[in-house]
Amino acid sequence: MIPSLSALFEGFSAVEATVAVLAVSVAAALAMEFVVLRVARRYVSTTDSAYDDIVISSLRAPLVVTAALAGVFALTQVPAIRSSVLVDPQLLDALFGRPSLSVIVLVWAHAANGVVNRLVAAVNEEGGRFDFAPVFSNVWTLAVLLGSVGTLLWLWGIEITPLLGAAGVAGIAVGFAAKDTVANFFGGIALYFDDTYKIGDFIVLDDGTAGTVIKVGVRSTTLLTRDEVLVTVPNAALNAAKVTNESAPQRRRRVRVPIGVAYGTDIDAFEALAIEVLQAEPLVLDSPKPRARLRSFGDSALQYELLCWVNGPTRRRRAQHKLNRALYKALAAAEIEIPYPKRDVTVTTASGLDPDGEGERASPPFAVEEPATATRKGDRAR
Repeated sequence: MIPSLSALFEGFSAVEATVAVLAVSVAAALAMEFVVLRVARRYVSTTDSAYDDIVISSLRAPLVVTAALAGVFALTQVPAIRSSVLVDPQLLDALFGRPSLSVIVLVWAHAANGVVNRLVAAVNEEGGRFDFAPVFSNVWTLAVLLGSVGTLLWLWGIEITPLLGAAGVAGIAVGFAAKDTVANFFGGIALYFDDTYKIGDFIVLDDGTAGTVIKVGVRSTTLLTRDEVLVTVPNAALNAAKVTNESAPQRRRRVRVPIGVAYGTDIDAFEALAIEVLQAEPLVLDSPKPRARLRSFGDSALQYELLCWVNGPTRRRRAQHKLNRALYKALAAAEIEIPYPKRDVTVTTASGLDPDGEGERASPPFAVEEPATATRKGDRAR
């Protein structure tokens, strides 16, 4: 199977060949652990990136295991050993050769899956434009699993062509039976490549559902609402829905505070006071600067809109609450009127005959004249 081994151990007895192969394997494993990996760790410790540390730590186990088990596999291929053992050479290969290679394949598959997932997690922590959706890790895990299974079947001499045909038929049946799951899987991949959102973003769906993305899976995405309720949304539905990402491209968001002041108000003094209130609120960002805009002339008020920015979409409601309180107190202290509807009701007394015709009917305590007159406060000024 390996012709070079025959020439290398030619003239060796079975015991000598065994001792030589095992000695080489142990020496290779020790050299890999205490020389190669130690030098590699010393080198990567001088770099600023953490990615090389992840790679070295993840490859340590497969390198050492490969160096050790390669000797076991080589023992099953040495002619002197194969001819001197009491068991059949094919049984020797089945007991030691192929199992050692299988362990090597499994260890490398585990390391390949682990190193990529750790790298994706490290890149995710950096945030920004380098964000990776967790669905990438799931796809990579699936690919490693399929590759490992195929390699193991090939090592053990199992014909995979009939299995591929059966897998194709089964895939069609599963595709029809689990079309929603398949749609969610490919929907998650589409969301990843479109960079629609990432973990930590605050999104709003077209049906009004809003929350922070806390988990992105193969089948669904989990949102945490402001009421601290977990909402699981299928990826296929997210892929087909209108998604508003309020955390992108920047986390800051504008707050709009509508307010009306009475006609005749000194608008310069009001605007200066409103800007002062906005700037005094700790939640409001200094840049962009707060603004006051006169939007329209209402029925009984000048309709203003105060504009400012906060650091994050989840802070808008709290900032609006605090600004409304501060504006109310400031305008009351400055005697700036906030118009509101006011109605005047006229009350009169009615009289008439008693229903039996024996005199005047007793008057009720009061009666409301219809229709009642109503005016809005501020209308009298026009």
